Amino acid sequence: MRVTPTRTDEREKPVTSEPSGRERDGATEAFVAHRNLLFTVAYEMLGSAADAEDVLQETWLRWAGVDLTEVRDRRAYLVRITTRQALNRLRTLGRRKESYVGSWLPEPLLTTPDVAEDVELADSVSMAMMLVLETLTPTERAVFVLREVFDLGYDEIAEAVEKSPAAVRQIAHRARAHVAARRPRGVVSAAESRQALDAFRRAVETGDLQGLLDILSPDVVLLGDGGGVKQAVLRPVTGRDKVARLVLGGLLKHAASLSLGPAQVNGYPALVVHLDGALDTVVAVRLDEGRITGLYAVRNPEKLSHMRRETALRR
Repeated sequence: MRVTPTRTDEREKPVTSEPSGRERDGATEAFVAHRNLLFTVAYEMLGSAADAEDVLQETWLRWAGVDLTEVRDRRAYLVRITTRQALNRLRTLGRRKESYVGSWLPEPLLTTPDVAEDVELADSVSMAMMLVLETLTPTERAVFVLREVFDLGYDEIAEAVEKSPAAVRQIAHRARAHVAARRPRGVVSAAESRQALDAFRRAVETGDLQGLLDILSPDVVLLGDGGGVKQAVLRPVTGRDKVARLVLGGLLKHAASLSLGPAQVNGYPALVVHLDGALDTVVAVRLDEGRITGLYAVRNPEKLSHMRRETALRR
């Protein structure tokens, strides 16, 4: 069945007849070849794997109705469709966040090992960086992601966000400055993350308050995301002493049925907490100068579905 795009311009033209079998095969092949890239674009723009999957479905429906003979660069065309659909989705997501119970954290992904090997990609999808991206406007976020992560040209980005190249350059400059002022200082290696998490885990498992204080930065911030379904701190908790006592008090209360284990989440080492054998919480961290400055605990069950299988991300 032919699907006609709901939004078109001179570059995105609906087909006027049913595509041939060869065209359908070509459309499918191109979409599959770039699927992981498109998912990564959507996820970095939205911070939600579920919404990114929906965007991919919408992208496919529009792509399946495109006359491929009119398309010069299939990758660029697919990225353009995905970006526009993600921008549309961001508006809906923004309304949901306004009524969200407690802090809203990005949906954690159990990522494949090769994501960690691409240092720039891992940094761009880290929980800390995803939270920085949340502070951008939708258009700034799209421009920043497409330029800084995927290295698209300004002309390509302009077509995707429907702005002039000159406007896109200004937006990119503004977004880079905004991110630079808020991102972690320097790229943190996986080894540094593992070392900090191992120290955190040992302190929690042994109830070592001093050990926990030693790995936490004086101005550490704890964010919890229960989505109103699971108990979590409703507002950020700031300060080493408050965070340490809250973490130990909360986890030791369930010590007999609780276990902590390592996982590769959003390209970096993280901890997964199991309660009575079931996945309960994903804990990611932000590091600055060897100490934990951010603790991000995702407990909302709706956000943990992508922790059951590895997700491949691509640039």
